[in-house]
Amino acid sequence: MDLVNCLLRHDAWTTKRILDICAELSVAELDRDFDIGHRTLRGTLDHIIHNMEIWSALMAQQEFERSTDQTVSGMAQRLANAESRLRKVAQDVAESNAWNQTWYDHLDFPPREKRFGTTIAHVITHSMHHRAQLLYMLRLCDVRDLPEGDVFSWEAETEGTPMG
Repeated sequence: MDLVNCLLRHDAWTTKRILDICAELSVAELDRDFDIGHRTLRGTLDHIIHNMEIWSALMAQQEFERSTDQTVSGMAQRLANAESRLRKVAQDVAESNAWNQTWYDHLDFPPREKRFGTTIAHVITHSMHHRAQLLYMLRLCDVRDLPEGDVFSWEAETEGTPMG
């Protein structure tokens, strides 16, 4: 098993599940103000996806222009693109065993070097942190049958075989 690929696939799949739930909500529900996360479902989803977009672009040393598309369908497309780029970066890092090698973060203040492995781990844990906030917001919107978001559920729904 390629553990990093497993975690990245689970990360994007779980975020997509929440986007699918949000597609059924009204604009008022998507933009309802909460005292958590990035204040709204829409804002928190955009933040998760932007984080994936920017970190993968920075590690790949690619130009990045921030997307302003915060429609649910637009964010779903952005997520698919970000997942693909992030998985490609992680695959390249894994193939060259470059987990401890560094890349230069020119957006940091002051700019500094960061490790590939640490950055990829950050993206995954960052998304999980904010997805927990999204699940809480959705519960406050009286949405039922929310996904647990765990790796076993992802595997059962996408692979059908036990991990190991």
